[in-house]
Amino acid sequence: MKRLNILGIAAAAMLCLGAGTAVAADFPDRPIRMVIGYSAGGPTDVIARVIAKEMSGSLGQAVVVENKPGASAHIAANDIMHSAPDGYKVLVTSLTLNVNPLLYPDRYNYEATKVFEPITNFVNLPMVVVTNYDSPYKDMQSLISDAKAHPGKLTFGSSGFGGSAHLTAEMLANQAKLDMVHVPFKGNGPALQEMIAGRISFMFYPSIGIADYVADKRLRILAVGTRKPHPDFPGVPTLESMGLTGFEEAASFVGMLAPAGTPKDVVMKLNKAAVEAMAKPEVKAQLKKLGAQVIGDSPEQFREFLIADKARWQSVIKNGNVKPE
Repeated sequence: MKRLNILGIAAAAMLCLGAGTAVAADFPDRPIRMVIGYSAGGPTDVIARVIAKEMSGSLGQAVVVENKPGASAHIAANDIMHSAPDGYKVLVTSLTLNVNPLLYPDRYNYEATKVFEPITNFVNLPMVVVTNYDSPYKDMQSLISDAKAHPGKLTFGSSGFGGSAHLTAEMLANQAKLDMVHVPFKGNGPALQEMIAGRISFMFYPSIGIADYVADKRLRILAVGTRKPHPDFPGVPTLESMGLTGFEEAASFVGMLAPAGTPKDVVMKLNKAAVEAMAKPEVKAQLKKLGAQVIGDSPEQFREFLIADKARWQSVIKNGNVKPE
């Protein structure tokens, strides 16, 4: 009897192994939807579209980008969280994935690394401080001085409450003891356009897609959030050089995840397609031109990063006394 049970278990295991292999061999046999929780034209969207195009070629199926902005990118995250774990619907997101549950534990009650299968971290995007080219602020010192002299006057834009631009500005407010007004938008793209129009005082923006605006004298970069000077912005001082520390850790990531339970072989196939896409010289050059630092790590490395990222923003929120609006 025991022998029969052992044989039955072994047969079942072989069937499962065969099924998993079949899934990986057949995947994908139809288009893949890449869902993004931010508006078209923003940093996450731009990065995702570059990589999705290359992934389509290597996978032999279209990788279709779908924007679902709103609720600090949670509409998209919730969609993927409750999608079939088959690899045909993936999420491309940023730090709001970890931040939402920290700011709204009752509303967003999830652990990112438990409800999603990390696939790969695409890139890292250092933050820069930007203002309208014709604004009265020609350097960071003049902006901080004005903010101190007129509490509640300066406005700063962001992609939404709890986004990288918001929390990085809160870091600045906490360190420099500033009282400023937060103006959230549905994505960094719309916020940047308001910045260019001069309707907000300044904002922290990921170092992507702004070089042309700077060259055309529509934006001015006041500082960079890196320890060392940024090679793409010669002559621009670092926040670190002004005694404002830790801003290099505020650099936003752009990564891809699948619903929890997605077969490992499928996750690895998506990882391989994404990493190979980012390794292509023309793609690396395109991403570098956009200001992104390519990562392309393994699912396990991305999982470890997300755990550390959550702890980092938990500290920022606590030290900055950031509370839901």
